[in-house]
Amino acid sequence: MKQLQRTLLESLVITALGLLAGLTINYRVVIDAFAGHLTAPVTATTPAETGLPQPVLLAEVRELLNNGALPVDARDGGLFADGHLPGAVSLPLEEVETRLDDFGRQAAVGQTLVLYCNGYGCPDSFDLGLRLIAAGYRDVRVYEGGLPEWRDAGLPVVKEGGR
Repeated sequence: MKQLQRTLLESLVITALGLLAGLTINYRVVIDAFAGHLTAPVTATTPAETGLPQPVLLAEVRELLNNGALPVDARDGGLFADGHLPGAVSLPLEEVETRLDDFGRQAAVGQTLVLYCNGYGCPDSFDLGLRLIAAGYRDVRVYEGGLPEWRDAGLPVVKEGGR
């Protein structure tokens, strides 16, 4: 019995030391993960090559939009009317099949698209990105911080009808 207790205690100490060493080395990753932020943008591969939309951070979103990327709001039309990124096009995930032809008249397949929705934990922009890539769009990015992060950064939000 004494030997079993000693073995369990040693295992617990080794596990605790391993956890402490891991947290010491990777503390920034852990802090960012709990804050809901990506630690680094995905590199070099394009969404068309991977078949997945590429995540982007706020700073890159601003740069992309300044360089002509089209912001695409994946939320429903009512939320879009209540506030969206300047220049954004509404393409709710639920309506993508019926509105894809109209969307094609607004966005060329080679144009960079920045999709967003209600922030971290909202899968609509990612799911919409998968559908757009399947429809032939080659440069699809997902801004995971979405409208909440944009608004909280003090950036302009447009409301329909000037509300």
